[in-house]
Amino acid sequence: MKQLLLLSVLCFAAAAQPVPPVFRVRLETTKGDIMLELHRDWAPHGVDRVYALLRDHYYDDSRFFRVIKDRWAQFGINGDPKVSKRWRELTIPDDPRKESNVRGTIAFAFAVPNGRTTQLFINTRDNSATHDKEPFVPIGRVTEGMDVVDALNSEYGEASGGGIRAGRQGPMFEEGNAWLDRNYPRLDSIRRATVVQPSLQ
Repeated sequence: MKQLLLLSVLCFAAAAQPVPPVFRVRLETTKGDIMLELHRDWAPHGVDRVYALLRDHYYDDSRFFRVIKDRWAQFGINGDPKVSKRWRELTIPDDPRKESNVRGTIAFAFAVPNGRTTQLFINTRDNSATHDKEPFVPIGRVTEGMDVVDALNSEYGEASGGGIRAGRQGPMFEEGNAWLDRNYPRLDSIRRATVVQPSLQ
């Protein structure tokens, strides 16, 4: 109970600054920069969570651990086990879908309803036929750098962690980047993820 209370306080503190209705995020990756534009009216719970994570520098030095060519690129487990575990159980409610999972949109990965935490994926094709049947709710879209997303290393596929539902992410939470770097050394990374000035659109 004390741990849950502490986690709730951390989450609240990280999100204390008002979340802009629309803002841009720069992902500085090993392949180049990716610019995202997040829309709070698309998915307020999801966007508020990402904003809090960005303020906590959660996505810095994290790996694109599940890249399936022409399908999606997934990330969102911090390389430091102490950090990833701090957020792992802080789930948020589902948001109703307002946008489809078309190419270039970004959404949360999840295992169960109302179970979103930190993991995100970028759709590298139109996945609406499959993903719109479940609460994979887009929170924003790539505005620059889809060529960078397309170039992310996909050689390991599902082997380097798989999805949340596959039940193979334990080593990432136990050892973090050390495990990934030892077993999947050519994964691409997010070096830094930062909020840039809110979009004027």
